[in-house]
Amino acid sequence: MKKTMQVVGLMGLLATSGQSQVAITVYNNNLAVVRDIRAIDLAAGEQLYRFAGVAAQIDPTSVHFKSLTAPSSVQLIEQNYEFDLVGTERLLERYINQTVVVATEKGDILTGTLLNSGGGDVILSTRDQKVLTVKATTITSIEFPKLPDGLVTQPTLVWLLQNKKAGSHNCEISYLTRGVSWHAEYVAVTNANDTEMDLSAWVSIDNRSGASYENAKLKLVAGDVNIAQPAVPQPRMMKNSMAAQADFGFEEKAFFEYHLYTLPRRTTLNDRQIKQLALFPKAQAKIEKKFVYDGQRSPKDVSVVLEFKNSQDAGLGMPLPKGKVRVYKTDSDGSQEFIGEDMIDHTPKDEKVDLHIGNAFDLVGERTVKRMEKLDQRVRRETIEIKLRNHKEEDVVVNVVERFWGDWEFIGKTPRIVKQDANMVEFAVPVAKGDEAVFEYTVLIKS
Repeated sequence: MKKTMQVVGLMGLLATSGQSQVAITVYNNNLAVVRDIRAIDLAAGEQLYRFAGVAAQIDPTSVHFKSLTAPSSVQLIEQNYEFDLVGTERLLERYINQTVVVATEKGDILTGTLLNSGGGDVILSTRDQKVLTVKATTITSIEFPKLPDGLVTQPTLVWLLQNKKAGSHNCEISYLTRGVSWHAEYVAVTNANDTEMDLSAWVSIDNRSGASYENAKLKLVAGDVNIAQPAVPQPRMMKNSMAAQADFGFEEKAFFEYHLYTLPRRTTLNDRQIKQLALFPKAQAKIEKKFVYDGQRSPKDVSVVLEFKNSQDAGLGMPLPKGKVRVYKTDSDGSQEFIGEDMIDHTPKDEKVDLHIGNAFDLVGERTVKRMEKLDQRVRRETIEIKLRNHKEEDVVVNVVERFWGDWEFIGKTPRIVKQDANMVEFAVPVAKGDEAVFEYTVLIKS
């Protein structure tokens, strides 16, 4: 018995009229997972099906197809990805040695065999064997007899399906695509004495995938993903997190070894659009203003650092995606003035965050190597002098950062140490207003 091939089609599947069950999960590294559930009418037997309107940057090898109505009845046995899109250059390439009609801005209508279209200029051979060159800048339109085979108006998946159950099937289609990314931005406003800040967060989603996603369920994954794993089991939602209690913004929960932010409502991501959404409601957080002098990196500058702890007790308490933090301060006249910005990395809850927002105008540092003695081929002794000058009208404490490489130890007295690891030490040095603080330390270094 001869097998009958059915051909059915679905054009513009990502159009507004049919997009009711679309979900998109966006990752930090220019990657997204698109999941689409559609009602598709299928005949019995083997048939071709055209699924049009997928993202232009789709990875066709990542496509997953499944009939939710009758999973065992429908099998995808072959797939072709057609992405040779209609365009003037592609049409001209396809119509070499064929007849076209060219209209110019002077009103001329020229009919002839297309010989070449390099550089946009059109070269025609007319019926009387004349050769005409028409400059691209003078052409108003070109008429082609029909759309050549193989050209499509939008990226299309062409499937060869084997179906045992005729009728309407709810089908799930998912795939990976490039061209969609997201990042976070934060806005902080400090109070008068720099002890608290109002913090709000936004996410910006940049869609350049070549498709729009209407009324979509949106999820964002924060973390450095090496291989996307959208089928990971869903863990329990974190309790008492700031975002989980919010009336708007994203709900946050652990997801594999990353963090997942889910928008509780649906939204539309249009192609070639940057959409901004609130990540969580404005929160108040405690901050500490610190002055840091790192003379090995900047000989004179004393930087200003705002430090806060990403904890519930401090007013926050949800994992913060990496992004830029812009900091403002309210002036006495009520206006908000920009005072600096910094980038933060992915920050788990209960971790500290340091925002380096600029250099203090009225604080100056000076670092001098007073003595350097080479005791043998691997050991040397250094004496360092640090001077800190305070031109402010208030006393301050400056944290002085010093770095070492190799095995090292201090010899003699040092200022109070507030932080130390294998390669760095941080001293806390009080400096009175209008005064200068000077100290020395000696270190033995084994390389």
